[in-house]
Amino acid sequence: MSGTDARGTRRALWCEHALLPEGHRRGVRIGIDAAGRLDRVEVAPRQDGDEILPGVTLPGLANTHSHAFHRALRGRTHDAGGTFWTWRERMYHVAARLDPDAYLALARAAYAEMALAGVTAVGEFHYVHHAPGGAPYADPNAMGRALEQAAAEAGVRLTLLDTLYLAGGLDAGGHQPPAPEQRRFTDRDADGWAQRVRALQEREDPQGDMLVGAAAHSVRAVPLDQLERLAVLLPELGGGGPRLPLHVHVSEQPAENAACLAHHGRTPVRLLADAGLLDEHLTAVHATHLTTQDLHLLGEARAWASFCPTTERDLADGIGPARALRDAGARLCLGSDQHAVIDLVEEARALEMHERLASGERGRFTPAQLLGAATGHGSIGRPDAGRLAVGAPADLAVLSLDTVRTAGSDPAQILLTATAADVTTVIRGGETIVAAGRHRLGDVARLLQDAISPLWEDA
Repeated sequence: MSGTDARGTRRALWCEHALLPEGHRRGVRIGIDAAGRLDRVEVAPRQDGDEILPGVTLPGLANTHSHAFHRALRGRTHDAGGTFWTWRERMYHVAARLDPDAYLALARAAYAEMALAGVTAVGEFHYVHHAPGGAPYADPNAMGRALEQAAAEAGVRLTLLDTLYLAGGLDAGGHQPPAPEQRRFTDRDADGWAQRVRALQEREDPQGDMLVGAAAHSVRAVPLDQLERLAVLLPELGGGGPRLPLHVHVSEQPAENAACLAHHGRTPVRLLADAGLLDEHLTAVHATHLTTQDLHLLGEARAWASFCPTTERDLADGIGPARALRDAGARLCLGSDQHAVIDLVEEARALEMHERLASGERGRFTPAQLLGAATGHGSIGRPDAGRLAVGAPADLAVLSLDTVRTAGSDPAQILLTATAADVTTVIRGGETIVAAGRHRLGDVARLLQDAISPLWEDA
């Protein structure tokens, strides 16, 4: 079909199978209007000129927790054992070698890899703000703008979760000053952070391809008085509209909980609640080691919890209480965090498989619930996305049903068998980003290699 039809449709697709809000349906016609939104979703026969999408069409996936520069760590941290805390040393090695140009190249390649995996929107937990040593760039948001450009070129929507990071750690005696390798992450205080965020907001895309959100790195990195100040600043930064989404690393490690209890006498979740930050706009990232009260607080607030199962197992962090959080009333979403794997289908499957290991039971989440977690766009400020319904953004991903992994699968259960390698087509805002399994930028593996190799030349 070329041009538009009488209903204003710019593009018409016929899906062999589709996962709609009401469940799996066979033979679904989808119309995309000139604004890049869905204006038709109906079970109907093919019509002449329809573009045919064989396989299973589902909403574009949401990667709600990304550190783009961590992609350079894949395959570089497995030779010396250790823990999360020793892994951080190699993370600092990479961070120290980034400048805006290097960050652009690395993030563009990482985001293109996400698109190949069916991701149409990413929440970037961004804290590499300044030059090594901590001096701001001439443009204080040079690194954030590199991420913005990278996402645009890779064809994914970006929510830039600009991160408040002030301290180097926490123990019973209080917060420590930033170590030398952390200085480029830190701002003077919450007001200094907000000044940078306001400058970022001037670049927001009214069409939604780039949104600005907020993050506090953790209770280890932000003292209580600054968390309280952040609670005051967030409504102001919202400008009278919806409050900015706020993401925080929460209870990722038992040592974090121990330090918070030793100094504050409270868990990280309780501290965030007391600071005025626990509400439906909060996303608790990881939320691995929670108390019963923590579960109740997060659920009562209808907060989000962003699980990153492939990272949590790679770093030996533990298995978080995903089912208990959902039962308490919290909403679940997914991220690939340090990008040991970029595969939101695997993250969704791991949510269920980790629950099976922890509980000894199968079927802790239905396939539809796993899809809901993999399309948790609301966590990153995009509540209208993540469903195949009229009015939603035309963000789609298609999984093949005829690979060695998926052949014979029930289309409704495709997330339990497929991988990112089975993504054939990705459409974002009505524009094809991935076709026949190939990204519009070409050889993404070469882009990754070219971006990553220079960061390890002196290692």
